[in-house]
Amino acid sequence: MEIFAAGREFVRRDARLLERRLFARLFEGADGAGVLDALRGYRNADGGFGHGLEPDKRSPASTALDVETAFDVMLAADVRDDELIGGACDWLQSVATPEGAVSLCNPAIEGYPRAEHMSEWTYAPALNPTAGLVGRLHKLGFEHPWREQAGEWCRGELAKGLPEDAHGMHEALEFLEHEPDVDLDQVRDWLPKLSMYRANADDPSYGVTPLHLAPTPDSRWRQLFTQEQIDGHLDRLLADQQDDGGWAITWEPPGPMATLEYRGVVTVGALRSLQLNGRLSID
Repeated sequence: MEIFAAGREFVRRDARLLERRLFARLFEGADGAGVLDALRGYRNADGGFGHGLEPDKRSPASTALDVETAFDVMLAADVRDDELIGGACDWLQSVATPEGAVSLCNPAIEGYPRAEHMSEWTYAPALNPTAGLVGRLHKLGFEHPWREQAGEWCRGELAKGLPEDAHGMHEALEFLEHEPDVDLDQVRDWLPKLSMYRANADDPSYGVTPLHLAPTPDSRWRQLFTQEQIDGHLDRLLADQQDDGGWAITWEPPGPMATLEYRGVVTVGALRSLQLNGRLSID
């Protein structure tokens, strides 16, 4: 109870409205409409999402990264708004390559504060985020011409080989979760070769962990990891709660407000991960 109560206090005190609404939905039985109402504040007239929904860049312009964040929030809250999703898909189609690929961000972010890692590499169309967006649309059960076109592009790219970094692999697994034939041994053997993959729970550095790749016990990818690995990362998650009740982040956002916003994001995510894996009591 102490872990949950401390996390709840942090969210209520320091998180932005969206995470407070999401927390209430996940842990207090609140209606999902409140989450959608908060999301609408980040939506643009072009149908995309921006305005720092993903807090590492403060540009109001729509980005695929912000669209992906919006989809993640809907999935976490178990809510779906077809008008919001359809508008976002229309926007993705409008900025995609002729083959359907999209980039994480665009040069519009350069006119606003942003984290150092938000730079030119995010302007290149790639599996990150195209594959992840397609996978999330499958989870949401939302069909759209862009989803089908981009899915074909992703299949072609993955036929050439798996991504070389853990973020790209995370996005690829979101897509492959809905594909019938996946070589699990190939994926398992490839994981140690990924940059930014943090297999060791004792490693405090930034990285993508088995819990990111297989967040729930029923995940298709949980079989890639031993229970000992999963338990180690859950133990680390518990140990990483800070004295103020929230969880810290291991990178530098563009400013103090963005730091608090991202801490709210990861704190709600940590509490949800612990609950889904049977490691959190809220009674």
